[in-house]
Parts: sequence; structure tokens; C-alpha cells
Amino acid sequence: MNLIAVLILFPLVVSIVTFLVRKENIRSAVVRIGAVGTLGLTVYTALQYFNDGLRISLGETEMIEIFILVVEVGLAAYIIRLGIQTKKYLISVFSLFQTALILWFEFTQKHGIEVETSIVFDKLSGVMVLIVGVIGSLICLYAVGYMKGYHEHHTEVKDRQSFFLGVLFLFLSAMFGLVLSNNLMWLYFCWEITTFCSFLLIGYTKTPEARNNSLLALIINVGGGVAFAIAIVMIGMNFETLELSTLIAMKPEALVLIPVFLLCVAALTKSAQLPFSAWLLGAMVAPTPSSALLHSATMVKAGVYLIIRLAPLLGETSVGRIITLVGSITFLACSLLAIAQRDAKKVLAYSTIANLGLIVMCASIGTQEAIWAAILLVIFHAVSKSLLFLSVGSIEHQLGNRNIENMNILMHVSRKLSIYLTIGIAGMFLAPFGMLISKWVAMKSFIDSNNVIIVIILAYGSAATLFYWGKWIGTLLSNGVGKTDGHHGVFSLDEEIPIFLQAAIVVISCLAFPLISKVAIVPYLSEAFGGQAMAPIGLGNQLIMVIMMAVLILMPLGYIPLSKNSKARVTPIYMAGENAGDNEHFIAATGVKRKSELSNWYLEVYLGGKRFTFWSNMTAITLLAIGVLLVIWGWAL
Repeated sequence: MNLIAVLILFPLVVSIVTFLVRKENIRSAVVRIGAVGTLGLTVYTALQYFNDGLRISLGETEMIEIFILVVEVGLAAYIIRLGIQTKKYLISVFSLFQTALILWFEFTQKHGIEVETSIVFDKLSGVMVLIVGVIGSLICLYAVGYMKGYHEHHTEVKDRQSFFLGVLFLFLSAMFGLVLSNNLMWLYFCWEITTFCSFLLIGYTKTPEARNNSLLALIINVGGGVAFAIAIVMIGMNFETLELSTLIAMKPEALVLIPVFLLCVAALTKSAQLPFSAWLLGAMVAPTPSSALLHSATMVKAGVYLIIRLAPLLGETSVGRIITLVGSITFLACSLLAIAQRDAKKVLAYSTIANLGLIVMCASIGTQEAIWAAILLVIFHAVSKSLLFLSVGSIEHQLGNRNIENMNILMHVSRKLSIYLTIGIAGMFLAPFGMLISKWVAMKSFIDSNNVIIVIILAYGSAATLFYWGKWIGTLLSNGVGKTDGHHGVFSLDEEIPIFLQAAIVVISCLAFPLISKVAIVPYLSEAFGGQAMAPIGLGNQLIMVIMMAVLILMPLGYIPLSKNSKARVTPIYMAGENAGDNEHFIAATGVKRKSELSNWYLEVYLGGKRFTFWSNMTAITLLAIGVLLVIWGWAL
């Protein structure tokens, strides 16, 4: 228990110290030490407990419970006051209702309910701890250099780096608590802390757009918290337990499925599934480290983590089918919406929501094959997407914008960033990288479970995914139309080292996926479902994919210039007119010299407008409404 407590509390201490320090040099040193320390603690904890696991039964937890209640009441008071001040009264209503409900339950109904196992470290929580600790630490390290450059480029934004970096570490502490808690009250508390951290970071710049987007995120996620709180009260009163493991072991009967459905709704809001996705898109206004940490790699994974935990209760049930359909609609709609985007962070945001939808689909199907794919998707999406966000953040400093159409000159500006970004994109859609392997297994599991509609949705959504990733990587490898002026931002070591390490993690994790399956996923499935589980991909196919991966890495190396002074001959580009000689202008039919432009015209009229988003949201709302009716009908019967 001491090691688990240190793992949770160490980032909290670093957060407090970072809040208090104002001198840049000292603060940077604290953050670097905190990031390296968190990384070391994460790896050490995983080495200690990954094989045998850990279940902690705390005797007297009264002081912890009091601390949690005090913080919850204080947080609720702040949110209620904020909602009144900003005239966003729905925030105040949600916060008041859920806090009053939890307090009523705590003081009138909870007596006599014993929590035997408060903390669980099993294979799934171990995977999540590694994702949070390793990826989170690298992002915090990256933030040191990035935020310095951010305020040099955005002089109009008040410098509150101590606040920003402190919230990042506070979030890491809450995420560790969330994935390790078996006590639903503790899990709920950490869930709400991550919501509050997200609100703070989205509103960092204090612009009207940032403030509105942060309030939208708070409304949606606090609304999800209401569903979570109602589920806790129902579980406690009907089954006299507050243990997640006990809930999962129950039979999927009507009375059980009602709180399970509510927990799934809370998970859908946290993972930004339709119709709750608007908050994640708005979150892209925040500085890139928060986008990478909270809104791609870790916080949004909390929702799918909970659905994976609840998977044994889903499957063929009405709740399972509804959640599967919501995830599938999200995957297809957001994959299509990503095609028409120019802003790199918006492409990454839509891609994140879409892939979370795919994970929701796999988890809610409830079969061993599908859950195997879901866990692998969580791992590969976290490492690849965090690499992409960090690369885009540094590219924005280098190019002055994050328009994908302008990244055709990136090879001239920073070959390193081009390579890192290419690795991240490859990790998302190329064979035999992990995301494609996971989709292959997902497709197989959907076919085996006779979900024909889901198979069709997966096929079309994957085609859209191929389209927008292919468009982006094609722009990168076009090697520029014309040269650059050479005036670009500095790519600091604080940025480069985490990006390099994350690129290495993407490649290593793809090569090591058979080991990940054998050591982590298969043992978890064996424990969750009973009996001996098996990997859905045989050893022979695994070895073939590893060989393909090695070839894919080695072949392009011969095409990468080794220095900026490469003697390779650059030939003029054909522009449907006479090249003016600079590869930027051409002589048009009228004899007028015109500048060549490459711009995004990919179905913007159809996929870039609000109408497509509206109907996608309405479809998801309809499905959830049907889910509510089915749950009520099942309970009434």
C-alpha cells in the first residue's frame, strides 16, 4: 500500500510545489524532477505488482472519506457559484443535485456497507497506470519547453505557467487514483477531479472562446457525474456494495442494468462520444500539452476504461447493444468529419473521438476477442495520438500555424519533426502498426458475433480514416513547393526528448504487441471471464506482422536525405502551366504569373457543415433515448 500511496501522492506534491514556485528556472527544475520521478515510480510500481497483482483491503478509512467529502463540497460550492456568475445555471443545478445526492447517501444510507477491497492493481489497471505515468510524465516534461515558446508566440496571453504545469500534475494524481480505485466512491471522486482539471486547462488563456469552451466541457462532464452519482446510490441501496469488482461479478439482470447504463452514460460523456463530443472539440483551444494529456491520451481513456471494466455485463444485453450502436455512430460520423478539416488539432480531435467510439464498440460487444482488441486499441491510440499532438504543437511553433496544407514544407524546416509526425501517423493507420492490427481483430470479433451492421460501419469508417491520414502523410512527403525563409521557432530539448521517446515507444510497442498480449491482455481476459483465454491472432501471424514492421521501418530510410546540404537534384514541378522557375509560380493560359496553391477541398460542403453534425448527434440521442426506454421496460417486467 505504501508504494501505491506514494504513486498517487507524489504528483500531488509536485503539483502543489509547482503552484507555489514563480521563478522560471526553479519551476522548470521542479517539473523535470517531478516528471522523471513520476516516470520512475510508475515503472517501479508496474514491475512490483504487474505479475501477481495487488488487492488492498483498508480497515479504517474514515479520514480518507472525510477528506473526500470536504473536497467534494468545496468543489461543488465553487462550481455552483461559477454557474451563477456566468449565467450557466445548468452547471449549478447539476453540481448541486449530485453533491446533495452523495451527501444524503453518505449520511443516511451508507452505514453498514463495507468495502473490503478498496484498491485493485490487476493487468488492466496496470496497463492504464503505465499509460498515465509514462505518457503523462513525458508530456509534462515536454510542457516545460513548449509553454515557454507558447508565451513568446502569444504575448497577449497572461503567463500562468505555474498554474498550468501544476494542474497537469494534479491530473496525473487523480488519474492514478481513478484507475486503481475499486471503491466506487473513490473512483467517482477522482472522476470529478479530472473533470475540474480539464475545465481549468481549457480556459487557460481566458479568452471568450476558451472560457465558453471550458464551461461547455464542465456542463457535459458534470452532467455525466450526475449519472455516475445516481448509479452509486442505486448500487449501494439495492445491493449493499460499493465495490466495482462486486458489481461486475453480478448477473446482468434488469435491476443491475439500470446503474450499469448510467455508468455507461457517464463514460460516454468522459470519452466525448456523440452526442457529447462538442466539449472535446472545443478543448482544442487549450495549449497542446493539455490536448495531448487530458483530451487524447489519458482523461478520455477513463471513460472507455470504465466500459471495458463493465464489459461482462454488456454483450447481448439491451444496454450492451445500445452502447455498441452509439460507439459505432460516433466512429463513422467523426471519421467522416475529420476528412474536411484543415486544422491539424481538429483532425486529431475528430480522430480521437472516432477511435474512442471504436473502443466503445469493442468493449460493449463483450466477447473476449473484442475486449482484446479494445485494450490493444487503448494502448496504441494513447502512444500514437500523444506523439501526434506533441509533434503538432512543436510544428505550430516552427511554421507559425497548424494548417495541414502548409506542412508540405516541413521537411525543409525540420526533418526531425517530419519523421516523428510520420511515425505517429503510420502508427494510426498503416499495416502492421498496432491500430490496424486491433481493427483487424475488431472486425473478426464483430463477424463472429453476427453484428453485420457494425461490420459495415467499421468498414466505411476505416475507409474514411485511411482517406484523411493518407491526405496528411501525402502532404508531408510531398517535400515542399518552394523553399522557406528560414525564420522559425526553436525546437528545444525539452520538446525534442519527449517526442523522440514517444516515437520510440510507438515503434517498440508495435513490435512488442505479441508480448503485450501474452503478458497483459490474455491474463486479464482469463481472470475476467474465467478459464484460459487465447489471443485471437496466432503466433505465426504475429511473427509475420513483426517482420512486416521491420521492413516498413528499414525501407524508407534510403529515401531520407542525411543532411540539409543534400546534393540530390531538385527538378521543376509541373503545375498545369509553365513553371516560373521557383516551384511556387506558374504562367497561366492568359500569360499571367500566378502563385500555385494546394488547398483542402475534400468534401467540405458535405462533411464540414453543421448539418451533418446535427443529424449525427440526433441519431445518437435517439439511440440513448431508446436505451432508457429499454432499461425501464426491462425493470418493469
